Amino acid sequence: MKKKVTISKGTFKKVLTYVRPYSAGLICSLLCAALAVLLTLYIPIAVGDAIDHIIEPGKVHFDVIINILIKIGIAAVLASLIQWIQGVINNKVTFGIVRDLRNAAFHKLQELPVSYSDTNAHGDIVSRIIADADQFSDGLLMGFSQLFTGLITILGTLIFMFVINWKIALVVVLVTPLSLFVASFIAKSTHSLFKAQADIRGEQTAFINEIIGNEKVVRAYGHEAEAIETFEGMNKKLEKCSRRAVFFSSLVNPATRVVNSIVYAGVCLVGALSVVANPAVFTVGSLSVFLSYANQYTKPFNEISGVVTELQNALACAARLFELIEAEPQTPDAPNARILTDSKGNIEIKNIDFSYTEDKPLIRDFSITVPHGKRVAIVGPTGCGKTTLIGLLMRFYDVNDGAIYVDGTDIRDITRESLRKSYGMVLQDTWLKTATVRENIIIGKPDATDEEIIAAAKASHAHSFIKRLPKGYDTVISDDSGLSQGQKQLLCITRVMLSLPPMLILDEATSSIDTRTEMRIQRAFAKMMQGRTSFIVAHRLSTIREADIILVMNDGQIVESGTHETLLKKGGFYANLYSSQFQH
Repeated sequence: MKKKVTISKGTFKKVLTYVRPYSAGLICSLLCAALAVLLTLYIPIAVGDAIDHIIEPGKVHFDVIINILIKIGIAAVLASLIQWIQGVINNKVTFGIVRDLRNAAFHKLQELPVSYSDTNAHGDIVSRIIADADQFSDGLLMGFSQLFTGLITILGTLIFMFVINWKIALVVVLVTPLSLFVASFIAKSTHSLFKAQADIRGEQTAFINEIIGNEKVVRAYGHEAEAIETFEGMNKKLEKCSRRAVFFSSLVNPATRVVNSIVYAGVCLVGALSVVANPAVFTVGSLSVFLSYANQYTKPFNEISGVVTELQNALACAARLFELIEAEPQTPDAPNARILTDSKGNIEIKNIDFSYTEDKPLIRDFSITVPHGKRVAIVGPTGCGKTTLIGLLMRFYDVNDGAIYVDGTDIRDITRESLRKSYGMVLQDTWLKTATVRENIIIGKPDATDEEIIAAAKASHAHSFIKRLPKGYDTVISDDSGLSQGQKQLLCITRVMLSLPPMLILDEATSSIDTRTEMRIQRAFAKMMQGRTSFIVAHRLSTIREADIILVMNDGQIVESGTHETLLKKGGFYANLYSSQFQH
């Protein structure tokens, strides 16, 4: 139990670092809460005063009572107005803090190594930034809105009660610790349940994202029943955890109400005896004030107990957000890292070793020199390390041993941004952002003119289908906008055609395009690759015949290298791969 409390306190301290910039707003909120409470506490005094002016039948001071009622009305209106202002301030502060947290989380995503997204479910990451942030904001807003007012109300009523009659006030104070103990005990017990609830919710979001993203595969293999069964299991687990969390947290309110009723009964008893014993000192009006204060004093305990429960849930969600924000970032660029400009495209890979996990070596003692302007094709069976090698060239991963040089400089001594801008990359998996066709094309060259964009689209054979779109180049598209996979791929190829960097990486770049269009694009690629160092990953060996050198990989090693004709004459691994694709 102590460990859970420590986690909660640690998370609370982290939250405070995000609250600090909004200190001025919080101070204003506290002042509003104090003013609203003072006005609210004035009303029972005014009511008690009015009661004392009702002496007996025929002796009612109506003129005094009317003045008191006017004052009560003014105080009530002012208190309501101030509470509204406090609500506006609290909303601004809360959503400002949550905005900063979301920004920090999203910015961190851009700094994390690629391995983070490889090892964490994408749906769970989305759940942390969206759902957990929303849960956190709900708890934080309730905290600012009710916690401040509740604490000031407790403090104010205590002061007023001690001024009126310290003996009766002592009865209230002596019973208070029992209420605090009950609320604290239950709140500590529910933290772990809310943390588990947030974790399961993240798993469920990740699973839904996975199923929706692969719906066609799920239906094609008749996996619907298994998916439903898995989801129902998660849902049942979430239901059980949520029910327990809500059950235990809901005990706080009735438990504190019992204590509050004891306080109220004690005040009634002692107050009534005081009125009977000495009516001149402690009047009926004073008793009504005390009963009102006793009620106002105990009411915040119920609210605060609910707030504490919500804060436990909020802190559990915040903890998941901070796990993302505090995740180990990728190795920063070297302090004196070179900015790569006007690269010649001379690449040397020298004795590199790499593995995703220590117990499963993938690439071992791999070396190759690629002079400027050469076209290098990389072929081999699935899992041999082709795409991994591309990731190492782009420095999505750092080698475990050895080095990769561009123009004689170790890429670890080059800024990642300038290195990656020196490559034009077309992958098998396309990505389009929700924007116009034009905005998707100019990602690599934001200042491109319309003439340059159209020329690039014509070179990639995308211009004809773009013109058929409702608004042409101004049509808003996204990954799920109804474009075919081949059309998406053509737009990705157009990006590279537009920016024309000194080095190219084509990873199954024409895999989603029909044969006729592929032949035309291959000719465009051939023109584009002239004078540029190019790496071509291909499963269809017919697309790499013109490569200057073909690297045949197997189990992370180069097992053969040479031109298409040379490798066929050898009759080795490449020849077997090639013949297997053209056997009938």
